[in-house]
Amino acid sequence: VTLLPTGDQPPPLTHHVTVSTMASQYYQEMQESFKNNNKSREFPAHTAKVHSVAWSCDGRRLASGSFDKTASVFVLEKDRLVKENNYRGHGDSVDQLCWHPTNPDLFVTASGDKTIRIWDVRTTKCIATVNTKGENINICWSPDGQTIAVGNKDDVVTFIDAKTHRSRAEEQFKFEVNEISWNNDNDMFFLTNGNGCINILSYPELKPIQSINAHPSNCICIKFDPTGKYFATGSADALVSLWDVEELVCVRCFSRLDWPVRTLSFSHDGKMLASASEDHFIDIAEVETGEKLWEVQCDSPTFTVAWHPKRPLLAYACDDKEGKYDNNREAGTVKLFGLPNDS
Repeated sequence: VTLLPTGDQPPPLTHHVTVSTMASQYYQEMQESFKNNNKSREFPAHTAKVHSVAWSCDGRRLASGSFDKTASVFVLEKDRLVKENNYRGHGDSVDQLCWHPTNPDLFVTASGDKTIRIWDVRTTKCIATVNTKGENINICWSPDGQTIAVGNKDDVVTFIDAKTHRSRAEEQFKFEVNEISWNNDNDMFFLTNGNGCINILSYPELKPIQSINAHPSNCICIKFDPTGKYFATGSADALVSLWDVEELVCVRCFSRLDWPVRTLSFSHDGKMLASASEDHFIDIAEVETGEKLWEVQCDSPTFTVAWHPKRPLLAYACDDKEGKYDNNREAGTVKLFGLPNDS
């Protein structure tokens, strides 16, 4: 920092300007893109609210899990989702689901019925049902595809071998476990908790490495960006925090939402971050600047968001009701944002 003689005007903030112009090329491109592609379309999926949506690794299919105890799978055809199948078998709500990281045919569902189920879209059958100890609410598949981690309402996380379907390890935590995730390198395991902390364990040893006080209130969700540079957390204080994976420091915060952040998703290039809550919009931020790139208007709280793995298309599901006046029935639709305005 050069000290200025008193009375001199400080030089213009050229540094700030160069940073923002560098970043704004992407910003301008995406704004231009969304100006022509900001249509949302909804697709009937379930008979009750949709808790979770996720894309297969190749982006060909979208799966949704619902309070109606089923999962649905759609095929993405140009600008629409075509329902391929409905997967029945769970005896309770399907709270979360995820796909195999590299095999686009396999996905796994976590349910309140104390099981997880692995499904194959080629045979449309359940290839494994694994009994667990409690009502399952969180699930993730390790980046190497070998392990599935599932968290239950009693704050137990079970690590299941994806090939033998047997439990490899089980950890009981003394805090409220919210979302769980491996880092992209598969050597650390992250948990967000009810005290606002991010707990980091070594993997596969599951020894505590670090606990980060991320938020003053309940830390709800966590997502890693595809490039492996950042991860983001969302919390009950309505803030989204962006963290440097290597340094484990908070790089910036996004604060446009007013309600607890329920769901997060990074775009395929890692440059956009979608976040949603009970606010009636989904915030789309540019990761490098924190600037608002776009917002997707919603009529009700959003439960889940997921960017397509190759295109700027966002799948999401809200707490929609059927009909304008009969507000009792849940709609169970899945939505897609980013479609051409003329489609």
